[in-house]
Amino acid sequence: MMILRIAVAIILLTHSMPVMLNNGVNDFGNLFLNQIGFAPLGVPIAWAVKISHVVCALLLVVNKYLKWAGFITILVLLGGIILAHYPEGWFVVGNGRNGVEYNFLLICTLIAIMYPDGFKTSFFLTKK
Repeated sequence: MMILRIAVAIILLTHSMPVMLNNGVNDFGNLFLNQIGFAPLGVPIAWAVKISHVVCALLLVVNKYLKWAGFITILVLLGGIILAHYPEGWFVVGNGRNGVEYNFLLICTLIAIMYPDGFKTSFFLTKK
């Protein structure tokens, strides 16, 4: 599980950190979120999404609060599917562009990290 946790942490960090450092988060908020109906909250929502990715990545690395971190990240990924990726289809590359398959794989990986023994424990009560 450690390899999966670190791999997902790297993906979340590399998806967030560059745009946090080059004004990309503000562009995402202004040029996408505000344009599809989130104005005037597009920029704060965009920052919340990116900060949540960084926090989740750190929690995955230190192996703490995995269910909470996974749940929040899955909500963000589902939002991305609904708002941006679903209209593009399934494939990220190849037979399509910018589709849902990448988010789908991350969601399944996070569920596997959150529930390594299946769904035997209460969702919010354990710290792992």
